[in-house]
This record gives sequence, structure tokens and C-alpha cells, in this order.
Amino acid sequence: MSSTSNRADNRRPDQLRPVTFEANIAPYAAGSVLVSFGLTRVICAATIEPKVPTWMKQQGVPGGWLTAEYSMLPYSTLERKPRDSTRGKIDGRTIEIQRLIGRSLRAVVDLAKLGENTLWVDCDVLQADGGTRTAAITGAYLAARLAVQKLIDNKRIPESPIADSVAAVSVGVCEGRELLDLAYVEDKDAEVDFNVVMTGRGQFVEVQGSGEEATFSNDQLQRLLVLAQKGLKELAAAQTAFLTRQLLLR
Repeated sequence: MSSTSNRADNRRPDQLRPVTFEANIAPYAAGSVLVSFGLTRVICAATIEPKVPTWMKQQGVPGGWLTAEYSMLPYSTLERKPRDSTRGKIDGRTIEIQRLIGRSLRAVVDLAKLGENTLWVDCDVLQADGGTRTAAITGAYLAARLAVQKLIDNKRIPESPIADSVAAVSVGVCEGRELLDLAYVEDKDAEVDFNVVMTGRGQFVEVQGSGEEATFSNDQLQRLLVLAQKGLKELAAAQTAFLTRQLLLR
């Protein structure tokens, strides 16, 4: 892959946007992070309820539960996005994304070790410039990790139920070029678009992809997955560095 680029923000094809994490953005949450992938900014906040869903009790399922909600604030896009509460229903895209966030986190959480607690993770998009779901997953893990640490510190659970980290990134083909971490201007015109979720140990959790009025070859698919893995390793390292700083500050 060429190291030169005509990308709007002058990144290399295999380069992430600047990624930052800011802790304690929502002080009343058990754990919270403002995650930025370039101009995309998402607040991820984790709340712990000392109870489990009714269906778990009815079915005698032991342990706890983890679930996620996702929303885009009305002013997060160029044109105002009506709130779901105003529309009277949650749109299909929102349901898809919040289910993806929940699945991604549950892939690395041993719910049996969570105790009879429900870990809620709310992801609210402040500003959207492509990759809101991937930023949300990456930040949601951090918020959940900080919240779980409070459970451990307060001796509500004896050990962490989180077995690994998890992060997500987009890759795609735009004007024939294979690109990592697509901004909106690239994403909207991409011929092929993938969202890849992976653990810190390099295990895939989910791969979502399709051709947008285009097809892709097996070779392209493999190159896109390698490109995603490069970005995900960098995101995992950034997550580890952030958590190390936060735990040292306690």
C-alpha cells in the first residue's frame, strides 16, 4: 500500500485519525469516557444497577447482565437529527448499533463473575464524522472497565469479570484505495465499507461489511482485515495506556 495519500485530512491510507480518551466526563456514572476519533466524539458512560433483568430470574440464569444504549444527539450531525422520543420509536440503525456494542462487550465479559448486577453502557454521540459505532465500542470498553474497578474496590465482586479489551475500527475502499478509519467524507462514497471488532489478544468479535453498489475480491477482503488489525492493535495499545494512567491516579 502506498505511503502517500490524498485523503482530506492528509493521513496515510493505513493511519488512524487522532484518538483521545478523557475520563470522568460524566461524574455520576460509575465509569465514563469521552472518546474522540478525529472529529467524531462520543460520551460513553457505564452505570451499575444491583439487580438483573426479570427474564434472568425467571429462567434461573446465574450471574449478571450487560447491555448498551446508543443515541446521536440532535446537534451531532450537519442537519438536526430528531430525538427518538420525538419520533415515538427507535430507528433501525440505532437498534443495530446498540446491539453491536452490547455483543462486543459481552464477548470479553464473564457475566457469571459480574454478580447479580446489570452493567449499563450508554453511548451518546456529540459529534459525528464517520465511525460513530467504532468509537462507541472502543470507548464503551473503557467506561465498563472503570466501572468494574469500582465494584472491585467496593468489594462488591472479588475479581474482574473482564477477560480482555475490545475495540473497533472501520476500513473500506474509496476511489479504489483501501483506507483505515474512514471519516464521513470517505465513508459516504466508499465502494466497500467494513466495521471490524477485535479483542486485545487479536480475536475477532464481529466483522460487518458490504459492497456499496460494488463487489470485492477475496484478496481485497484479506487486505482490509490486515489493515483493520493494524489499527486495532494501535487502539488496544492506546486503551491500555489510558487505563494504566487512570488506575495510577486512584
